[in-house]
Amino acid sequence: DNALRRYKSFEDYHGAANQWHSKGGEWTVSQQRLRWPIMDVFREAAVQAGIPASDDFNQGDNFGVGYFDVSQRKGWRLNTAKAFLRDAAKRPNLTVITEAVVNKLLIDTVSKNCIGVQYIKDGNTIDVYCSNLNTDSQGEVILSAGAIGSVQVLERSGIGSATHLNKLGIPVIADLPGVGENLQDHLQLRMIYKVNGIQTLNTKSSSLLGKLLIGMEYVFKRSGPMSMAPSQLGAFAYSSPEHDSPNVEYHVQPLSLEKFGEDLHTFDAITASVCNLRPTSRGSIHISSVDPEAPPVIAPNYLSTDEDRKVAADSLRLTRQIMERPALKPYTPEEYKPGMQYQTEEELIKAAGDIGTTIFHPVGTCKMGRDDDPTAVLDSQLRVRGVNNLRVVDASAMPTITSGNTAAPTMMIAQRAAELLCGE
Repeated sequence: DNALRRYKSFEDYHGAANQWHSKGGEWTVSQQRLRWPIMDVFREAAVQAGIPASDDFNQGDNFGVGYFDVSQRKGWRLNTAKAFLRDAAKRPNLTVITEAVVNKLLIDTVSKNCIGVQYIKDGNTIDVYCSNLNTDSQGEVILSAGAIGSVQVLERSGIGSATHLNKLGIPVIADLPGVGENLQDHLQLRMIYKVNGIQTLNTKSSSLLGKLLIGMEYVFKRSGPMSMAPSQLGAFAYSSPEHDSPNVEYHVQPLSLEKFGEDLHTFDAITASVCNLRPTSRGSIHISSVDPEAPPVIAPNYLSTDEDRKVAADSLRLTRQIMERPALKPYTPEEYKPGMQYQTEEELIKAAGDIGTTIFHPVGTCKMGRDDDPTAVLDSQLRVRGVNNLRVVDASAMPTITSGNTAAPTMMIAQRAAELLCGE
């Protein structure tokens, strides 16, 4: 109930306020502005496969298939800077510095007080000190660089595994072996199906005229493909019957491509991306150098447990069951990736590794935990253990990944942090 209250505190829902939703908050939740017939057909096929239709995934039991609500305001994609920072930036007590790289935190080695931040801008190294920062003051440093960035800043500051820091010649401020460990992500398995007799974004945008029409529709109507989330349709389902609640999520897209950053395919196709919502695999991220520009070493360790490999194989089979339903037969779907040559358990696991990719939900690398947990980086109030006046407020604080997308839960963590900072 406390978590739901915090979600509702910043929501501005498109429908009426009710038990699950609220209006008037900073974060606009809108309905999508267009639908593709192929998405309607996939939804019907999923229902035929035993997944009930759903108009709202955020009403407790999310088992179902339906259209995602989107984080948009009048056809423009919303982000936390627009929703929360734009108005706050007008306050006289807030300075926003852009195009800068945080190098490390400034920490007094005797008191272990975090007293400021060092950043690099235009080739210059700048130290910013917080005045009167001591263990009794209300002032604090809040690190919110994400599950990847926060680890790098902490380790460059001497907070992390002493063994790793010593290898890099970084003086140890706090020996916290959990920093950078416990990395979790939703691995998405992007199955692609060619379809016939029904248009997808692939061919709609393949010509100069098509691109022009798409642009004009957005300029004059704030609608069309340029206003859509890449994943229009979603589903929460069971990869196999033994799970107590939906353990996989679908992001279904009226488009396809070989890999991110490349052009769409020239043939009509859809992508049925499915991810394991509760992976048991754990990875890590650590800095490779004291240089803030040096890339970190990231080892996601996807599919490293028997459970995750089983869920992956079951997920591919579930997708095939949906694609074989009568609703889709008129469009003769053909599995383009991974391909029907993968049939046995071992073959499907290999296919999952071949087509799997991040869904950009990294969490857990500075996890909260109990005092007796040696891998816990933060306490229950998001304070870094062994350092005063320092909190980490981002997705890295999650001990385990959420059974769904991670943006709203991260905002909820920030809402709780604001309450803690205000003494609530």
